[in-house]
Amino acid sequence: MHKLWHIFGVALSFMALGFFAHAAQAEDARLRAVSADPATLRMAQDAGRKASSFCVNCHGSNGVSKLADVPNLAGQNPDYVLVQTRKFGTGERKDPFMQGLIKALTEEEKIQIALFYASQNPRPGTPDAGRVASGRQVFLKHCERCHGERARGNETIPRLAGQHEEYIVKAVTRYRDKSGERQDPLMSSAVASLKNVDIEMVAAYLNSLP
Repeated sequence: MHKLWHIFGVALSFMALGFFAHAAQAEDARLRAVSADPATLRMAQDAGRKASSFCVNCHGSNGVSKLADVPNLAGQNPDYVLVQTRKFGTGERKDPFMQGLIKALTEEEKIQIALFYASQNPRPGTPDAGRVASGRQVFLKHCERCHGERARGNETIPRLAGQHEEYIVKAVTRYRDKSGERQDPLMSSAVASLKNVDIEMVAAYLNSLP
């Protein structure tokens, strides 16, 4: 009997994975379709502004965060934002507050919000020039290969340009220390040798980028 229950559980797990994979493909296809037509894209962005009203308290009305330890979403790749909302929804990314909010959104609203934030302009900071110069060297050595020369990422890798320094420091430190809150073998390997001061410098550099 125990073996039968185990087989049944495994079968359900595979069914769930298949369902989520199909849903993800449908979302991605819908994002492509909406983005392809300028008029439809503008309507989706307008709808996304309204749908993101519950995000304003943390991420700001235009995707520039009001809180130093919360990421800016302005200018972020819509594919990346959509994937992250999906991960919060499934529990792959763990944050009780975010998970609850994401589950309240429809699939169309998630797409609209991603497109709205992608259309907004980031606001870089003006950190000390010396720290920026040192941070650039750290970035070029450890981060450029994946995040790109201007730290703008792509569909699967986040834009880091213009992010708050405190947010970058917190995120990179968690990857380096493998605290469990941030898990990605490639990231952990890339930043494993960074000292605290290195992380602070690269955060200053990233914050300065448009």
